[in-house]
Amino acid sequence: MHNHPSGDPTPSRADIDMTKAIIEVAKPLGINVYDHIIVGKDGHASLEGLRLI
Repeated sequence: MHNHPSGDPTPSRADIDMTKAIIEVAKPLGINVYDHIIVGKDGHASLEGLRLI
């Protein structure tokens, strides 16, 4: 989870790419990443909910 100071919780390409990289690194360690939440003043976004991961 992290915030976007701009207030817009829309995931950036960097957010998506980093989340996918973290998922791949975590797999061999037996760690499951279920979602990445972005919070902004205008609400929140779930990468899993948006089917981006």
